[in-house]
Amino acid sequence: MFGKLTLDAIPFHEPIIMAAGAMIVLGGLAVAALLTVTHRWKWLWTEYLTSVDHKKIGIMYIVLALVMLLRGFADAAMMRTQQAVAVGPEQGFFPPHHYDQVFTAHGVIMILFVAMPFLVGLMNIVVPLQIGARDVALPFLNSLSFWLTAAGMLLTNMSLVIGEFAKTGWVAYPPLSELQFSPDVGVDYYIWALQISGLGTLLTGVNFFVTILRMRAPGMGYMNLPIFTWTALCTNTLIIVAFPILTVTLALLGLDRYLGMHFFTNDLGGNAMMYVNLFWAWGHPEVYILVLPAFGVFSEVTATFSEKRLFGYRYMVWALIAITVLSFIVWLHHFFTMGSGANVNAFFGISTMVIAIPTGVKVFNWLFTMYRGRVHFTPPMLWTIGFIITFSIGGMTGVLLSMPGADFVLHNSLFLVAHFHNVLIGGALFGYFAGLNYWFPKAFGFKLNERLGRWSFWCWLVGFYIAFMPLYILGFMGMTRRLQHYDNPEWQIYLIVAAAGAAVIAVGIGLMILQLFVSIRDRDLNRDYTGDPWNGRTLEWSVASPPPFYNFAQVPHVHGIDTWASMKAAGETVRVPDHYEDIHMPRNTAVGLVMGGFTLVLGFALVWHIWWMAGVGLLGAVAALIVRAMDDDTHYTVPAETVARIAKHQNLMAERG
Repeated sequence: MFGKLTLDAIPFHEPIIMAAGAMIVLGGLAVAALLTVTHRWKWLWTEYLTSVDHKKIGIMYIVLALVMLLRGFADAAMMRTQQAVAVGPEQGFFPPHHYDQVFTAHGVIMILFVAMPFLVGLMNIVVPLQIGARDVALPFLNSLSFWLTAAGMLLTNMSLVIGEFAKTGWVAYPPLSELQFSPDVGVDYYIWALQISGLGTLLTGVNFFVTILRMRAPGMGYMNLPIFTWTALCTNTLIIVAFPILTVTLALLGLDRYLGMHFFTNDLGGNAMMYVNLFWAWGHPEVYILVLPAFGVFSEVTATFSEKRLFGYRYMVWALIAITVLSFIVWLHHFFTMGSGANVNAFFGISTMVIAIPTGVKVFNWLFTMYRGRVHFTPPMLWTIGFIITFSIGGMTGVLLSMPGADFVLHNSLFLVAHFHNVLIGGALFGYFAGLNYWFPKAFGFKLNERLGRWSFWCWLVGFYIAFMPLYILGFMGMTRRLQHYDNPEWQIYLIVAAAGAAVIAVGIGLMILQLFVSIRDRDLNRDYTGDPWNGRTLEWSVASPPPFYNFAQVPHVHGIDTWASMKAAGETVRVPDHYEDIHMPRNTAVGLVMGGFTLVLGFALVWHIWWMAGVGLLGAVAALIVRAMDDDTHYTVPAETVARIAKHQNLMAERG
């Protein structure tokens, strides 16, 4: 009745896993108790869980990303500690099969359940406001996208205590991920968690692509788009093209495992290298999906806190477009060592070097924007400066790895691990933290504590260099990736230093949590009544903080780049129009949440081969979608009188502020 699922699937004999599972349960109970004591269940249901407001959905994405950051970093800290002590006869505290799960889960979580939700959350909060739209093009689809992502995240976390996760590395290469070598359910958890969350991401890409193309305010041409919106457009283009490749790749791997096919095995004409090609045809555009929105954040932050228009706007736009195109012709540098031939390797090595040019253009854009500007060293600006230095180092090591000869030596070493983290932590994650500090007052109406923000930044920056610079050295010394233990005692001192760096980063994460707590506690002291706490330049700063649920009482008319800065310079900042009109808005709905729940049931059932449960999950999700499709009452009208009353109140608060 329950397929492969038995009580033996719960690892009672693994104290680390049981302790982690207990912490998750206790954390959930603590949150439930807090909601009960404060009588916030109804508020949570109406304001967030069933909301189709892009701003609320964006906040939920970021909360999901921050929660998973704790899980993903915990895995990283355990890996660094394990390697610091597991030398010679010492095996450390992780058995090999558990250590393999930890580094696989770490990669999957940090890329797909931290970085992706973070960037989608920022896009949700900011993009409609920047283009003068009242919502995204498809509000219900936006809600469904979030709940599919949440379902994939929950399925990944369930593998911690029910069964196990994949032991293949986050790329899940065959033949290791095939049934013959991974007969347990770990790879199945991997497949269905990525399929479900990947579908949510693909729907997000379609939604925001349509939103940016079709819902811009009058007068906002493509060369008037804010840079963050441009990065969002390029990112969602990449999502639409790249994520179907991942969907098909995992579907073929699933057919190998579930139906005994041979797409990626050596039997009956299969080819494991085809999986590698398909995976990285998605995987390398995915790197730019992660980092392009961060480039947009840095552009907005640099212009705002330098009190200048972004230097070389058009060059920045064309550089973004060049990266978007070139990102699809560099994937093979991920397997230079697999015998594709000198000519193929040369082509992809050169294309990898070429893509560094438009990326480097951006660095000069930011530097020249700061040049002779009045730079304010706020936390968002500190994250930006830290990024420029750190990402430049990562870029240089990337150019080194783009040479096939060097890659042959360094590909499977810790040098590549250091490079990858140099780019994604110093690039993507620093960008998301800058964006969180920058747009937090817009989303919540009060600023984050700046002193704690600075302390967190310095711990992250210093901790990053202590943690990852030794890995470059270890790579040159010959230490390969994914070692549960090692025999060379000369490596240990560098791994101890790396573990100390992880401890410093942990302090930085603790300070971020403290920053959020203190900021919420002291929110009345840091309240933003103006809607424009940073003297911003784009349209999101022209509305109140937090914005009304309809965003704009009157859709703005755009004239040129940096519309809000131009309006302020011309003295046209009064938010009281001549007249108000009725506004049509989408109703809240629980259908996205219900479909996400049934999809989670479907994924869990497919992992454990519980076919009746899979049928229930599939039928439930389809039935909820049919109910939604047949519902004609999905919108309501906000009367002009209500809009006028809200606008009058917000203007009064702005005057008092």
